[in-house]
Amino acid sequence: MEDNKLLSALCYWSIFFAPILFPILVWIFGNETTKLHAKKALWTHIIPTIASLIAVLVLATLGLGLSEPTGAFFISTIIAIVICFLIDIYYFIWNIIKGIKVITY
Repeated sequence: MEDNKLLSALCYWSIFFAPILFPILVWIFGNETTKLHAKKALWTHIIPTIASLIAVLVLATLGLGLSEPTGAFFISTIIAIVICFLIDIYYFIWNIIKGIKVITY
């Protein structure tokens, strides 16, 4: 049982060393308990990436429509960066806390 807890916690803590790869491997090769945590950890590693890609696509679309950059484009860029940063920090901290909870309970 302790190995399952450690492996499940490592899925969340893999944000430090292999954010998407490690949860995928545990999801494929792990047992039922670790697969559940690996799947949750995988999503919490993918969501910030998706948010960043959406921000880049929106900014690229806005930028292509402009003949020369304006103040509104720069403000939109700052807002997108701040939102992505907040999402990244939230999930980073959430993964650390979730790994601690898994290993202690």
